[in-house]
Amino acid sequence: MKILYFDCQSGISGNMTIAALLEIVKDDAYFLHELEKLHLKGYEISIEKTKKHGIFGTYVNVILNEDKNSHPHEHRHLSNIYQIIDNSDLSSNVKNLAKKMFLNVAIAESKVHNINLEEVHFHEVGAIDSIVDIVGTAILIDKINPDHIYSNIPNEGKGYIECAHGKMMVPVPATLEIFKNHGIAFNVIDIDTELITPTGATILASLVEKFIPIFPFKIEEIGYGAGLKDLSIPNMLRIIYGEIDEKDEDILEIETNIDDCSGEILSFAMEKLFKAGALDVFYTPIYMKKNRPAYKLSVIAQLKDLEKMCDIIFTQTTAIGIRYTVKHRNILPREIVSIQTKYGPLLFKKVHHPKGDKIYPEFESLKKVSDEKNIPLKNLYDLVKDYEEN
Repeated sequence: MKILYFDCQSGISGNMTIAALLEIVKDDAYFLHELEKLHLKGYEISIEKTKKHGIFGTYVNVILNEDKNSHPHEHRHLSNIYQIIDNSDLSSNVKNLAKKMFLNVAIAESKVHNINLEEVHFHEVGAIDSIVDIVGTAILIDKINPDHIYSNIPNEGKGYIECAHGKMMVPVPATLEIFKNHGIAFNVIDIDTELITPTGATILASLVEKFIPIFPFKIEEIGYGAGLKDLSIPNMLRIIYGEIDEKDEDILEIETNIDDCSGEILSFAMEKLFKAGALDVFYTPIYMKKNRPAYKLSVIAQLKDLEKMCDIIFTQTTAIGIRYTVKHRNILPREIVSIQTKYGPLLFKKVHHPKGDKIYPEFESLKKVSDEKNIPLKNLYDLVKDYEEN
């Protein structure tokens, strides 16, 4: 399973994204040939190596040709940009992804300027350089074709910048609106400038499935995309391309220590967590400060269920703090099968392994037979453990 991971410690912009992806694709000619399918005039592209704080990366610059036959800074509506994309010879995948990114920006701009979507003038984002950034990103993502795209939580700067509308606070309103619309968190670091452009924000919003810390996977390529600014940190976007086994997945391990809650309440909380989709819930006896006996509640859950699990723990127990980490796990394929036994059909869990499958009786199925036949559950486990699937 192929993974593309955006490491946005120094923010993200359109040209930084293209540069980092080009280092992974390693085919500048392909990229430039595909861009020609836009049939867009008035620009040239410079691709060169550069160095930031001793780290070598790629810098991509869209150079505008200001002449009487081109209008690189003309303002465009969303429909104008869609027309350019639709009239191109690019693949349908590239067209759809590029239009998705532009739509995210248009929605943000319409809210910021309090106008209808059809009235949005794109200004910088409608200019040739930003069209190249967004469509170019779509071209390279389509070329790499990863199974999943993840990112860490991006870093943004602070202060003010100059733009087409005058002096703007950082994050600029369009970037902040895109993050709000897509529920994307970000960090503000002590850098007095913009690190995340609206184009960078829409790239993250349109591509990234999950924002998680970097996790173990086999790295195949690393791309460094340089920005124009010289900062106290390397002004570079790092994108990592690699592979994880299809049996691997990311899960949450949620924990809290509880020393003032009855066993009945803890049991009920466990029941609620399982019903809400927890993969596993368990308690571990511990001793807390002043040698007080207590329990550590541990919950294994899907990343998407973090808020739901935390809400149950805070509501159903006396916990006042929760810690959680993203873990990587490897699981064997399994399925529930029905096997005919002398006690009738019973459900078993069949686990597939390269060295041979194994089956395990399901508790609820055995419990029913134990009640009906008056056979001790421990004896029933021994009687059916050697059954194989018919």
